[in-house]
Amino acid sequence: MSLVLDPAAQDLLFREARTANTFTDEPVSEEQVRAIYDLVKYGPTAFNQTPLRITLVRSPEARERLLPHMAEGNRPKTATAPLVAILAADNEFHEELPALFPAFPAAKDAFFAERPARERSAAMNAALQAAYFIVGVRAAGLAAGPMTGFDFEGVRKEFLDDDHTPLMIVNIGKPGPDASYPRSPRLAYEDVVTTV
Repeated sequence: MSLVLDPAAQDLLFREARTANTFTDEPVSEEQVRAIYDLVKYGPTAFNQTPLRITLVRSPEARERLLPHMAEGNRPKTATAPLVAILAADNEFHEELPALFPAFPAAKDAFFAERPARERSAAMNAALQAAYFIVGVRAAGLAAGPMTGFDFEGVRKEFLDDDHTPLMIVNIGKPGPDASYPRSPRLAYEDVVTTV
């Protein structure tokens, strides 16, 4: 059985999509980011908990505050990307659960009353949402450059608070010249899937 999604969309989202390291100076609009979010918000999470929080770094002042926290090799990319997003997990996501999961409003207290349980769940489910976000960026015809090479605690202190854990920083825009490295190999189906 083949995929239902047409081959051009498959290429846009996966086969031809690449991590970008350089970008053009074409801006990324608020409307584009809203369209991305309005698409990817439907991706599944446990209990529909939706712990991902996105901080858009748009102003030159905010960018200057971010750059010292980036690993040296990531600074030039982050300095020149049209838009930078800090993706974080909200460890207090459970406060929204009665509205987000009306089928079982008691989930807030039944499963997430303790902070360590919330942190584990927030990290896993926000990471799922971060992956959806990257695919959404691609669906908008843009390229994403996700990175974990930064000072997590420094970014948390500079842009977030104690209730938010940074996951990754994503540079976003139209790919520039020589934006991507050559495609790296992927594992074969047989190396990944086991049937029991």
